[in-house]
Amino acid sequence: MLQVRDGVPGAFEQLVQRYQDRLVGILFHLIGSREEAEDLSQEVMLRIYKARKGYRPRARFSTWLFTIANNLALNHLRSKGRHPSISMSGGSTSSQTAAPSPGQIPSKDITASAQLRKIELSEIVRDALAVLGEDQRMAVLLNKFEDMSYAEIGGVMNRSPAAVKSLLARARNELREKLEPYLSAGERPPMPD
Repeated sequence: MLQVRDGVPGAFEQLVQRYQDRLVGILFHLIGSREEAEDLSQEVMLRIYKARKGYRPRARFSTWLFTIANNLALNHLRSKGRHPSISMSGGSTSSQTAAPSPGQIPSKDITASAQLRKIELSEIVRDALAVLGEDQRMAVLLNKFEDMSYAEIGGVMNRSPAAVKSLLARARNELREKLEPYLSAGERPPMPD
């Protein structure tokens, strides 16, 4: 980001390449729509570019990036006056379904049934995440997918590390409760009406 700020040719493109997929992934889990997540990730990158001249590294760049993403996602959800459009019936909506990226193409060595189990587990975890509140979902995503510490997540969410720890503990308990039927007996967890 310092190179972007200083106008180094190609630096912004490298930054986008490095963070774009991660950003879309986090936003997808928050918003529930691949298309809207891609649009919001473009908006995040645009805001970063516009703010480049005033950038001062006070924390890790990813903390700043995901703070912007979190704020945009929350504003987006509020402006739509709804919760994410993730299907509670266990199936995917058309806005969620996307072709796997080249890095996600299943190996030919994996059996078809193993691939199906992996897809089913992904859907069940996505459905369980959708039941969490916005703050819990963001904390889980940053902790598990971005490997951020409690302090870093607190920086993104404007909370203390202790509050993040509590938020994550409640989220883990809710996820454990939702996922237990599948993990113990292979049954889809019940979703709320």
